[in-house]
Amino acid sequence: MMLEVHLKLQVKNLYKAINQVLKDREKSIIELRYGLIGRGCKTQREIANMLGISRSYVSRIEKRAIKS
Repeated sequence: MMLEVHLKLQVKNLYKAINQVLKDREKSIIELRYGLIGRGCKTQREIANMLGISRSYVSRIEKRAIKS
């Protein structure tokens, strides 16, 4: 039970940090890549096709977002 509460607090803090630090496109890619919005995880190629950009650009945005 305590572990669940701690985990929920960590998730809440993660979302707060994501909203404060990342730009909209970075946020969208991280959410899609790691399944943070209730959908399954997507590959960089799937995200690239969804957004109409190259897979390498998705990779660069993802790396920049993670470094933020």
